Amino acid sequence: MGVGSPSEQFGPLTGLRVLELGGIGPAPFGGMLLRDLGAEVTRIERVEHVDAPDISVFAHSILTRGRRSIALDITTPEGVAAVMGLIGDVDVLIEGFRPGVLERLGFAPETLWSRNPRLVIGRMTGWGQDGPLSAFAGHDINYLAVSGVLGGAVGPDGTPVAPLNMLGDFAGGGLLLAFGVLAAVHEATRTGTGQIVDAAIVDGVALFTAMLHAMRRHDMWDDGDIGGNLFDGGAPFYGVFRTRDDQWLAVGAIEPQFYNRFIDILGLSDQLNALGQHDKSHWAQTRALFVETIAERTQSDWLTAFDGVDACVSPVVRPADVLSEVHLDARRVYTDVDGMIQPAPAPRFSRYQTMTAAPTVAPGADTVAVLRNAGFDDTEIDSLIARGVARQRRT
Repeated sequence: MGVGSPSEQFGPLTGLRVLELGGIGPAPFGGMLLRDLGAEVTRIERVEHVDAPDISVFAHSILTRGRRSIALDITTPEGVAAVMGLIGDVDVLIEGFRPGVLERLGFAPETLWSRNPRLVIGRMTGWGQDGPLSAFAGHDINYLAVSGVLGGAVGPDGTPVAPLNMLGDFAGGGLLLAFGVLAAVHEATRTGTGQIVDAAIVDGVALFTAMLHAMRRHDMWDDGDIGGNLFDGGAPFYGVFRTRDDQWLAVGAIEPQFYNRFIDILGLSDQLNALGQHDKSHWAQTRALFVETIAERTQSDWLTAFDGVDACVSPVVRPADVLSEVHLDARRVYTDVDGMIQPAPAPRFSRYQTMTAAPTVAPGADTVAVLRNAGFDDTEIDSLIARGVARQRRT
């Protein structure tokens, strides 16, 4: 018996079954990516979230879209037994606890493999399963700080600027988790043996620095001039500029053909051609000209001027406006599901043209159905609910 009914979402991961132990941030994001591409994901939620969810449930609601949700108290022997009853029929277990917590709950990898030798165990943490910081708490900004990423991302006054909580938690964390899990599942299909995927955010964000360290090695990045390099705000042709109406233009005119078109539209070719695009000694002067010129016109005026011009100039779009942005709208990058803006599944596959964002799930909405599909009879289910080990959300 399965942990849930066949998924209504079809994609390249159709047939993959995932059990996710409830958590926040990167682990459910990894589960969302798998679910978006067709996997059947069942999320085990805390029983207290069914009737009185805390704020984290709402903040993470999109991340749990398309799941089946079962509410269990996995700190009890009965809850542990219920989870073990589900483990035998899934391919992947995802968890986001600190190292050692899974074992203390009674789900040591060896115990899980005794029930399902092919099981892939995706373990999502900030610092990893080992190392001197592994037992400590952290957040996105801490992982960016230690990995060397934050030190290279500075504001005009030289203060490091964190790019929201997206680069660490979701790109370096959840995306790495999904990637690692699929690699381990691929191997398990060949060998019949599962393994642990140690997905650490600090590892994931470190991967993003590969090009940076190559630039450092070849004297294309000056560690002594943070804020004065190509991608860290130093280059005037790679940055963000305020328009007359307090909107913003993002400029990435790195290559000479794009730069030349950019300064031509600005009307600055005569002044800037003699200075040299990559001569750092003129960057401050060039930036001042860009700031002054771009501030003379509105964002709309500049977008009209650059319309059809291949110069790497884009509007800075606010989150509230993404549904009306022309390119995003044409590709349906975002969608509105039940009144909530959310990103559509990605990447896209030629054989699956109709993948859509599924509705969010209410904690405990599928508790009875999941337990029944796993082979629990109604008497056992009623007993678990009566003792508070399981909870079904009322419709």
